[in-house]
Amino acid sequence: MTAATHSPLFPQVPDTADAVLEGLDPEQREVATALNGPVCVLAGAGTGKTRAITHRIAYGVRAGILQPSTVLAVTFTNRAAGEMRGRLRQLGAAGVQARTFHSAALRQLQYFWPKAIGGSMPRLVDRKIQLVADAAAACSIRLDRGELRDVTAEIEWSKVTQTVPADYAPAAAKAGREIPRHPAEIAQLYSAYEDIKRGRALIDFEDVLLLTVAVLQDRHDIAEQVRAQYQHFVVDEYQDVSPLQQRLLELWLGDRESLCVVGDASQTIYSFTGATPDHLLDFRTRHPGATVVKLVRDYRSTPQVVHLANGLLAQARGRAADHRLELISQRAPGPEPGYTQYDDEPAEAEGAARRIRELIDAGAPASEIAILFRTNSQSETYEQALADVGVPYQLRGAERFFDRPEVRKAGIALRGAARFGGNDSLLDDAVDLPSQVRAVLSGEGWTTQPPAGSGAVRERWESLAALVNLAEDFVVARPGATLGDLVAELDERANAQHAPTVQGVTLASLHSAKGLEWDVVFLVGVADGMMPITYAKTDEQIEEERRLLYVGVTRAREQLHVSWALSRSPGGRPSRKPSPFLDGLRPGSATVAGRTATGGAGGVERGFTTGGTAVVPRRTQRSPARCRVCGRTLTDAGEMKLMRCEDCPSDMDEGLYERLREWRAEQAQRSGQPAFCVFTDKTLMAIAETVPDDDGELARIPGVGMRKLKRYGADVLAICAGGEGPEEEEGD
Repeated sequence: MTAATHSPLFPQVPDTADAVLEGLDPEQREVATALNGPVCVLAGAGTGKTRAITHRIAYGVRAGILQPSTVLAVTFTNRAAGEMRGRLRQLGAAGVQARTFHSAALRQLQYFWPKAIGGSMPRLVDRKIQLVADAAAACSIRLDRGELRDVTAEIEWSKVTQTVPADYAPAAAKAGREIPRHPAEIAQLYSAYEDIKRGRALIDFEDVLLLTVAVLQDRHDIAEQVRAQYQHFVVDEYQDVSPLQQRLLELWLGDRESLCVVGDASQTIYSFTGATPDHLLDFRTRHPGATVVKLVRDYRSTPQVVHLANGLLAQARGRAADHRLELISQRAPGPEPGYTQYDDEPAEAEGAARRIRELIDAGAPASEIAILFRTNSQSETYEQALADVGVPYQLRGAERFFDRPEVRKAGIALRGAARFGGNDSLLDDAVDLPSQVRAVLSGEGWTTQPPAGSGAVRERWESLAALVNLAEDFVVARPGATLGDLVAELDERANAQHAPTVQGVTLASLHSAKGLEWDVVFLVGVADGMMPITYAKTDEQIEEERRLLYVGVTRAREQLHVSWALSRSPGGRPSRKPSPFLDGLRPGSATVAGRTATGGAGGVERGFTTGGTAVVPRRTQRSPARCRVCGRTLTDAGEMKLMRCEDCPSDMDEGLYERLREWRAEQAQRSGQPAFCVFTDKTLMAIAETVPDDDGELARIPGVGMRKLKRYGADVLAICAGGEGPEEEEGD
C-alpha cells in the first residue's frame, strides 16, 4: 500500500497498534510514533499530513498511550474535521474529538455558561451583515452592500486580533490594511455593532472564541476542568492560526506541552483575515525541546509539477520563505506543465474550454478538472466558454456571475434604460452602446477607475466592469447594436448557463481551492496585475500572492496548464506581460537574481506555445548546495543560507551575531520595515560564522545580494572588523 494522500484507507480496522503504522513512509512513521512532548510537523503540499497525524492519534490510542476521550484535534473547516473523524474511525480511534476551533469552543461555552455566567446563553447569529447595517443606521452612516461586507470583514479581523474599537485605527494602520471607509467611521460602526449585540442578547462566532478565552482566564476552576478532560492536542493547518485562536490553545494547554502542530508557512494565504504563520515559525522558540519532523515526500503531484512549485518558492523572500520545504515527488513522471500565451482574454477562455472538451472526450472525468483564477470576477468568461462547448461546470466559493446581486441589479437598470432610453437623462450624451452602458452602470457604482484595495467593493466594481467590457466587445462583433440587443444577449447568456453539478469541471478562485486537488488544473489569467494583483503593494503582500500561486500549482496531480492573455479584449493593445513569478521558470523568460531555473528531469526547461509556435527548450545545469562541514547535499532553505546542516557544529561568533542583531534593529526602525527585510536571522548567523573581510566574501553569503550589499555592505564589514559601523552624521 502506498502512502499517497488520495489512496484508499485501510479496508478494515487494523488488528494491532503496529498495524496502524503499516504503509507510512519513514517521516510519517516518525510523526506517528512521536507521542511525547511538543511536536511540530512541517508538512509540504501533498505530503500526507492528514494521514500522518490521524495515524499518530490512532497509534497512540491503540498502543494504550492516549485515551480517546482526552484527545482534541482541531482544524479550520467542518469538511476537514469530518474527514479527520472518518479516518480515525477507520483506524479504530472513534472516540477522539475532531472539531474546528469554533465548534470546540462553542461546545465548552454552552456547557460552562450556567456555571461561569448564569442564565441563558445568548443566541448565536450566523450572519453579521444585518447587524452591521443596523449599526450603520444607528450611526447615520450610509453603506452600500459591498461596503457592508467590507466593514463586516474589518470587524471580524479586529476581533480575531483582539483589537477593541478604540484601538482599531492605529491597529489597522500598523497592519497596512486597505479599508473601505475612514478608520474613525469603522471604529464607530464596530462600537455600535457591539452595543446592538449586547442589547439584543446576541453573540457572533468571534464572540464564541473571545468568551471562551475570557471564561478560561477568569475561572481557574473551569480551566482546570477543561484541562482534565483534554490532555493531548493536535492542531492542523497551524499556519492559519489567528492570535485569538492561539490564545485559546494556550489556555487549553495550561503549563503542559502535550501538543502536536502541523503546518506549512508556504501555504499562508489568509493573512487578511488575521491568520499568521508566526506561531508555526516560532514553535521551536516557545518549545525548545520540541520534536520537529519535515514531510517533503510529495505523493500528490508528478515530478514536473513539483519542480515548478519548488521553483516558485526558491524565488521567494521573507520569513516564510526562509522555512520553505523542498518537495520531492514520489510519483512517476508526467507531462511538463504547459505555458500558453493568448492574444486576449476571450481567446484564453476559449482555448481552455476547447482543451477541456478534448480531455473529456478522451475519457477524463469532468470532476477531475479545475480552472483556477485569482478573482471571482474572472469566472463569467470561463462559465460562458465552457457552456459554448457543452461542458458542465460547478462554481466553488463564488456565486454564478449572473446570479450576483450587483449583476442582477445592473441587468434591471439596463433593461429599464433600453425600454425608456429616449426619456432617460443619463443617456442624453451617450452616443454609442458602450457609452450608454457606462452611463447606466455609473448609477450602480461603476467608475472609470477601480476602487483602492480589495474586498467586496472591488469585487462589485469588477462585476460591473465585466459588463462594460462585454458591451465594448459586443458592439465590435455587431456594429450598430442597440442597448436592447445587448439586454437580449445578456438574457441569452444567463439562460445558457449550466446548473452546478458534482460531475462538472470546477471553477474556483485560488483561495477557495485550498485543500483540494484535481488530476488536471488550468491556472488562468497568470499575468502581471492579476498575479500579483494590482493592489498588492508591500513586499509582504506580494510574497503572499506568490504563495497563492504556489497553492494553485500544487493542486494539480498530473497535468498543469498555465496561461495568460496579452490584452483584455480582441483587438486590444497587447500591453500585458506574464506574471513576474514565472520569470526564470517558463521557457524564454529571464532568470531571477542570478539564478537559472531548470526544468524537470535532466534539467530541461519546459516548452510553451504562443500562436501555435513551440519554444525550443534548452538544457542548463545547477550545482547542488552542500554542507561546508559534512558535505551533505542541502535542500532546506535555512540550511542553504548557513551552508551547513542545522545539526552540524557552528563556529559562530556570538558577540558578533548580537552586534549584527542590534545594528539590524536600528536599521529596521529607521526605515520603518520589519527586521527580516534588512537581513533574516539565518543570514546574520551565516555572516557571524563566515566573518567576511571584503565585499566579495560578503556577497557570496546567501541572502545578501547586490542590492543589500550596496546598501548595508559597509556597515556589516565594519562591524565584522570589530567596529560599530559608520556613525550617523548629526541630524540624520
